Amino acid sequence: MKPAIHPNACRIQQLLDQAGVVTTVVEFEQPTRTSAEAAEAVGCSVAEIAKSIVFRGKQSGQAVVVIASGENRVCEKKVAGLMGEALGRADADFVREATGYVIGGVAPLGHAQPVRLVMDADLQRFERLWAAAGTPFSVFPLTPLQLAGLTGAAWADVRKD
Repeated sequence: MKPAIHPNACRIQQLLDQAGVVTTVVEFEQPTRTSAEAAEAVGCSVAEIAKSIVFRGKQSGQAVVVIASGENRVCEKKVAGLMGEALGRADADFVREATGYVIGGVAPLGHAQPVRLVMDADLQRFERLWAAAGTPFSVFPLTPLQLAGLTGAAWADVRKD
């Protein structure tokens, strides 16, 4: 673990500082692109990873970012119901264009374009979460309350049963 040096990770640190969230973005030599990789790197459970899953609204074409517990599969139908439109899969090019990040490094803030956000209510059970910081090698810790404040997103049941 080392301090952030990648431009995306440094930008996330700046955004966190500007928002008054006292935390530190860290980078790793090994990838943190999956929930399992991130959990292993930071030494927490997979469930404490706040992963970002990106969908594409079929009517609006807008990105829908679901911030979910790393142990949960996201139910596309539940999220579609919350968004009021059918969802499609987002390919790597769409994810990068809409969020400004590559898959495996999508942060919950600082997106390139306006996105619609929803958060997995299961994340609220933890004292500390770890979220991607703009690269597949960087993460940062925060509380569920801080995550809600940063994103302004609503908590919802998005877990696939």
